[in-house]
Amino acid sequence: MTKLQERLLDPTLWKELCNVEYTDTKVIHNPYRTASSSTSGTRGAAYNYNAIAMGDESVDIDQFKICPELIDRADLAQSGYLTQMNIAEDQGKTLNKDIETAMFAEHAQFTDFDNASIGGSAGNITVSTSNIDDIIGGIKREIVEAEGTGLMESNGVAIVWRPADFEKLEKYAKAQGYNTADDVLKNGIKKGFVYGGVEHYQSNRLASGHLFAGVKKLLHLGICKGTYGEAIFVDEPATADGSVSGVGVTSRVDYKFKAWLKTKVLLFDILVA
Repeated sequence: MTKLQERLLDPTLWKELCNVEYTDTKVIHNPYRTASSSTSGTRGAAYNYNAIAMGDESVDIDQFKICPELIDRADLAQSGYLTQMNIAEDQGKTLNKDIETAMFAEHAQFTDFDNASIGGSAGNITVSTSNIDDIIGGIKREIVEAEGTGLMESNGVAIVWRPADFEKLEKYAKAQGYNTADDVLKNGIKKGFVYGGVEHYQSNRLASGHLFAGVKKLLHLGICKGTYGEAIFVDEPATADGSVSGVGVTSRVDYKFKAWLKTKVLLFDILVA
């Protein structure tokens, strides 16, 4: 296993929150059927069948991020610590960060959750220790009202906060007598903890004015497995001005996020001031 592959296998927030599908198929399909319904019956009387209608959603894996870098052959030889594998490993870190940023940039696909959702006037929420519990409770209420109880219980619920909000959450939880060190997440993610029946994370890569919340493993992420985790090394790479005496190292990830129609009501874009 290469250093790049090792780095890409590290626990990440997007792997924890998304349903990740590694595939070389360009188009991902999500077939679905109409929901079942029941009617009242009369003993001895005939009943009628309800026709099942089929539908399908799809999304193309057509976005990608690329890390192309060139190091002079003498610099590589004289560095004493830098190797081609080290460069590839660092590119893996960068690509993981890029995917996380891209995930939060998809907030327009999610269901809006604003100050009115926690009993206030319409507008963005100003996060404080006095309304942290309202936000947590409001997200769980919205999930239950959207008939998402089963998925919430099986998959879990998460909220991703900005670091300043996360600090307020920790203060609030400790004020309630809760010790965050007693309930550190077990999945390798060291950014968060469980409180109020919700997994709480923090990230510097949230879109400005937006937090993420919802049932885990519902946001679909398709990744092209043929390019993910593969570093390309080129000796004496050609440039517009001619060949360069050095080594080119290039890594990329091809991806696409999709919130499917029937489950996007369980994914929330928390609008914050």
